[in-house]
Amino acid sequence: MARFVILILLTLLLTACGDTSTLRTHDTIELGGRTWKMELAMDDAAIARGLMGRTSMPPGEGMLFIFPDTQVRSFWMGNCLVNIDLLFLDGRGVIAATHRMKAEAPRGPDESELAYQARMKHYWSGVPARFAIEVPEGTIDDLSLAPNQKVDLDVEALKELRSRADSLQGP
Repeated sequence: MARFVILILLTLLLTACGDTSTLRTHDTIELGGRTWKMELAMDDAAIARGLMGRTSMPPGEGMLFIFPDTQVRSFWMGNCLVNIDLLFLDGRGVIAATHRMKAEAPRGPDESELAYQARMKHYWSGVPARFAIEVPEGTIDDLSLAPNQKVDLDVEALKELRSRADSLQGP
């Protein structure tokens, strides 16, 4: 019931605001038997920005990426200042891959943006993924998270939320 109320409130906010790139929304999920507060990244700008520039990740918090479709995905740690654990999930909310991502050295003063991006390690989903979750370093091990485990997500509501965000952004 709480998720339904959150979905209704988010839908109203999206409808009222129109500009989803500045809208910060949150949801709670169950992950590894614990409740987590997730910031939702559900438009291209928020997904591209991710957790860049953050100096810490509070325990029990993370970011849930909602993609518009299911495909093989890749994340990298450009402009990220803290180590992050990453879970890729398929369209049913099942963990497809896990990664322990390490912060990269910052871009050097004489390093071009292209050279900086080229040296980044990429973390691949390996199989088509619809969602990704970033959580504080050590979470994968602390909660014994592994591929083929189901995460308690209302995937249909999240897909609908992304669809609504896309329709507000326009072409």
